[in-house]
Amino acid sequence: MSSPFVRGLKCRMCGQAYPASPINFCTEDFGPLEVDYDYDAIAEAVSRGKIEARYNNMWRFQEFLPLDGEPTVGKQSGGTPLIRADRLASELGVENLWIKNDAVNFPTLSFKDRVVAVALSKAREFGLTTVGCASTGNLANSVAANAAAAGLESYIFVPYDLEPAKILATSIYGAKVIGVKGTYDEVNRLCTQVAFKYGWGFVNVNLRPYYAEGSKTFGFEIAEQLGWRTPRHVVCPMAGGSLIGKIDKAFKELHKVGLIDAPNCKFYGAQASGCGPISTAVKNGWESHRPVRKPNTIAKSLAIGDPADGYFAAKLIRESGGWAEDVSDAEIAAGMYLLGRTEGIFAETAGGVTVAVARKLLEQGRIDRDEEIVLCITGNGLKTQEAVAGLLERPMVIGPKLEEFIPLVENVREPALV
Repeated sequence: MSSPFVRGLKCRMCGQAYPASPINFCTEDFGPLEVDYDYDAIAEAVSRGKIEARYNNMWRFQEFLPLDGEPTVGKQSGGTPLIRADRLASELGVENLWIKNDAVNFPTLSFKDRVVAVALSKAREFGLTTVGCASTGNLANSVAANAAAAGLESYIFVPYDLEPAKILATSIYGAKVIGVKGTYDEVNRLCTQVAFKYGWGFVNVNLRPYYAEGSKTFGFEIAEQLGWRTPRHVVCPMAGGSLIGKIDKAFKELHKVGLIDAPNCKFYGAQASGCGPISTAVKNGWESHRPVRKPNTIAKSLAIGDPADGYFAAKLIRESGGWAEDVSDAEIAAGMYLLGRTEGIFAETAGGVTVAVARKLLEQGRIDRDEEIVLCITGNGLKTQEAVAGLLERPMVIGPKLEEFIPLVENVREPALV
């Protein structure tokens, strides 16, 4: 059985076509491969009503995803809320602000559940029984959890100094976790060698063309939740640089098959100053990024010094009329706290990056304050609690007597932002 909507794979650089298989690079020019769709066939098969009638998860957009049959992994992923963020909007001085909140995605509380659902469903179609990944945390959690639920053996490679909470939240699923003394980029190179030696399915190596397609559902949902249209501005965190490009691809695909009007959206990339290769490239006018050899930031989920999609992310940002910025660790923690105290959303460090960069872009005048903005929140703050531990005051302690509480009412103060 093969999908009526998928032609195969093609090189993003030269356009060379390949059959669908576990391969991620072009043998002609070593360019990255992506899934090639038959959009005429998709246009005949989908409608707004058909999509809306389906269960509210990522698979309501199944015609745009690279599976031959029904999904077998991550059936409940996606369908996360798009939240009108009026209190945060007031703090930032804007009129129309939304938060796409994948901090509550199922099952591991990050947008990575979307990409893993596609990658592991495809791995099973290929007959693979062992899967793995290189990860800075969220992907490790998701591959381990979804592999366990699917009965697949998993090997997870991470930098040895990753946050303890993310190591625990990977090990609990029975995965074989390997800490590597090196940067993420060194971990990823090792995984490439392992994948080709043993023929295993590494989601961000030989399964990457399929894995990356899962990110499109983040964009599909934004457009549908806005009433089948796109916002004027999207601010998105960048690690490998894939998500921002896939949101743009989602908007363009919906237009291509007649589900929305032509997108008119500017994209803004958000990175940490301790690892901002894409933002640095954009700000300096470079066509491609220059790798960061030793990332140094609390936003470990974004600490990829040589992003696989860095060239494409920078190109998209420039062509859309957007911009990229980066922020310090102190600004990241402050952004996490600002989002928590205004909207009741506890985002991980990447969310703090997104909020802090949005504030910086507004102060620079790069985003119009009276136009619609969507902030992309991609992971849950329960994974990175230590990032704000020093920012918040300890609880006030009193005895169980009313007379001890009354004096506090006049003296309560909010923690000062760093």
